[in-house]
This record gives sequence, structure tokens and C-alpha cells, in this order.
Amino acid sequence: MEEKLEAAAAVTNMMAMYKNILLFIGVFAFANVYSQTTQDSTKVYKKRVLETTEVDFLTSYYTQDGDNAAVSGGVGTEELTDATGTFVVSIPLNDDDVLTIDAGVSAYTSASSSNIDPFDDGPADPFQASSGASSGDLWANLTGSYSHSSDDRNDIWSAKLSVSSEYDYFSVGIGGSYTKLFNEKNTEISVNGNVYIDTWNAIYPIELRPFGEGGDGLSNRLFAQNTITGNSNYNPQFSAFDKEGRNSYSLGLGFSQILHRNLQGSIAIDFVQQDGLLSTPFQRVYFGDVADSFIDSFHLADAVERLSDSRSKIAVGGRLNWYLNEIFTMRTFYRYYSDDWGVTSHTASLEVPVKITDKFTLYPSYRFYNQTAADYFRPYEAALSTDEYYTSDYDLSEYSADQFGFGVSYTDIFAKMHIWQFGLKSVDIKFYKYDRDSTFSSNIITAGFKFLMD
Repeated sequence: MEEKLEAAAAVTNMMAMYKNILLFIGVFAFANVYSQTTQDSTKVYKKRVLETTEVDFLTSYYTQDGDNAAVSGGVGTEELTDATGTFVVSIPLNDDDVLTIDAGVSAYTSASSSNIDPFDDGPADPFQASSGASSGDLWANLTGSYSHSSDDRNDIWSAKLSVSSEYDYFSVGIGGSYTKLFNEKNTEISVNGNVYIDTWNAIYPIELRPFGEGGDGLSNRLFAQNTITGNSNYNPQFSAFDKEGRNSYSLGLGFSQILHRNLQGSIAIDFVQQDGLLSTPFQRVYFGDVADSFIDSFHLADAVERLSDSRSKIAVGGRLNWYLNEIFTMRTFYRYYSDDWGVTSHTASLEVPVKITDKFTLYPSYRFYNQTAADYFRPYEAALSTDEYYTSDYDLSEYSADQFGFGVSYTDIFAKMHIWQFGLKSVDIKFYKYDRDSTFSSNIITAGFKFLMD
């Protein structure tokens, strides 16, 4: 019954969000019409950056599973499903300026996160989902961005502001970018920067909470109503985090060059600095030098994940796109990543669009990824109580992964097909299957619809 009420609440929230998004579309569509009707007709004609208002609807459905859940210390189900919906409305304010509103929601259910409290509905087991409040959540985001292009279209400035919220965190972000085109637009350089200010509402594993409140934690009702097996003198190493803020700063530099009429290359370098609470408060850790304590089949946490409060990242990547002929194009990508937590990674991908008709294109793709383990990563029960930092999150372990994808797109630049007053310009549908060299795997299907407003 509780799950049904939560699901109903999530649906209600999503419907409310979509109503607000539609209101945004209406308001800015009016702004678009007004801006067009108030233009000075005596001005010399100049091609607009964006001819008419565009509306994109993006959606996806994601599933994953595995046996190394970080919530339960590196063991247990990683089953999760997530459904997203996003509207992106781009409005030409005049010949040179474009306002874009991006609003989206994401609703997920997670067997893994449900085990933040695995003791609420019967025998506890890390490989079984619990029905508690943490089994699902709703994420919402709203981003507004403004871009201005110079008269010769060789200089582009942009700025953005974003707000996102979930049950246990709130985030505000600001950013901006500058792009310069020269050499008859064959060469492009760009710089962009972003700042995100996040605030956690820290949620800890249920069995640790009594020990953060002072007094005798074992007198809590959880332990009074359940029998501890193994080490009955359960005494975890736990204290709540002093600060719950996290700041992220990023700087990106890009260079793109048309090398030949059929060949284009680009390189990019990104720097990221994060400070604050970088640990996930509800992810358990088990120490190898502490006797195990259980309730039912669930191993009681010895501590929560503890990570450094600072992280520096750098990534360098390059793309090479080769137009082979009217049917085939080859898109290649490579990126090297490194951070001061000891993680280095290599990513390589290949996509070969195949144009089968004037309107339909197929997109087969492959992506390979490999990374080293973070200095702080410890498998289940491998951390020691004397360690300063530790995590059993397998996203920070050493692994390799393959991703196979296939997509199809439909494009009609004249947007002859209409839905109400919107002309359908394009449809993109893609499917990706991802597998690590562990038990983890995932699937995602995405769809995008682009409409032009008459």
C-alpha cells in the first residue's frame, strides 16, 4: 500500500512538473511572437541564428542490475529502474539572441537504495529489495540559458542558471561560455566554465543512526525488536558528517578544425575541482578487523563511506569525424582521464551513421572503457578500522566495460508532419547495452522529438 501511495505521489509530482513546463512553453511562445512583431522592418536583412521556436521532448528508460551494491558495502542487489522526461524550448528573441529553457524530471525505483533501511518489512537480505521510503525518489531540474551571436556569427557568448532538487540534496549552478570562429569558420576555439553549489540532507544507514545520537545505541527499538547474531556487542565506528555542502568548479577548453572537406577534428581539455562532502552518507563499509554483526541475513555496517573532501580531475579528449560518402560517416572519439584519488581511465568509441534514405539514418556504435581503482577503494570486508579513507563503491574499483548501441533517426527539415501547431522536424531513437567485466550490466533506450512552432 505504501509503495502505491509513493508511486501515486511521484506521478502527481511529475504531472505538476509537466504542467509547469507547458506553461513555460506558452509564455515563451508568446514572447517569441511579440519579439518578431516588434522588429524594426527598416533594418537590413540578417539571417537569424534561430529561425523559429524549437521544442524538444527527450525521454529515456534505464535499467541496471548487479551484485555489488555500495549501499550494502559492496554486496547485494544493484537493481534500479529510472524513467526521465525533459522539455527543451529554444526561443529566438531577435536575430542574434536565443533563450533556452530546459526542464526535466527523473523518477527511479531502486532495490539497492531501499536497503538504507532493510528492516522495515520482514527478513532483511542485501539481495532483496525493501519497501521503505528510500526505495524510490523524484529528481527535478530547471535550467535557463541565454546566448548571443555577433553580426558576423564569429563570436558566441552564453550564460546559464540551473536549479535541481531531490529528496536528499539541492543544487544551484551557474555557467557561461565563449566561442570564436575564424579562418572562414573552418577553425573554432571555445572556453566554458561552471560552478555548482550543492547541499546534502545526509541520510545514514538505519542501524547507525542511534549511535550518532549519544547514549547506548543498542537500546534503540531496532535492536530491542531484533536479535543480533555473530558479534552481539555491536559498536560501529560512526559519527555524522560536520558539513553537508559540496562545491564543484569546472573549466573546459576546446579546439575544432576542418582538416579537409570530408574530415573534421577536435580536441578538448576539462578541469574539475570539487570540495566538501564527496562521500555518500548512506553507503556502508565493513572492516576486516572487526567481528561481524547481523540481523537476519543483513550485515550491520561498521561505518559509512569516508572519502577525501577534495578531488581534482582532468580529462583530455579528441574527436575525428570522417565523411566517407553520401551513405557512410565515421565518428571516432578517445578520452584520457585522471584524478588525484588514483583513478585513471581510457574511453574509446566508434559510431558509423548509415544514411539509408534522405530522411532515415541508422546509428550502430561501440564504446570501450577501462579504469584503475581509486586509492581508497576496498572490496567487501577489506577496509581496516585504522584507515583514514575507505569506500566499497564498485564505481571506484578497477574494471573494463563494453557498450553496444544502435539507433535510428528520422529528419524532415520542412517539418511537413504536424501535431497541433508544431511541425515535427526529427525523431531519434537509440538503444544501448552496457556490460562490465563484473556482474554489473545496464540497458537504456532514449527517444528525442524535435518540433518547430509555426
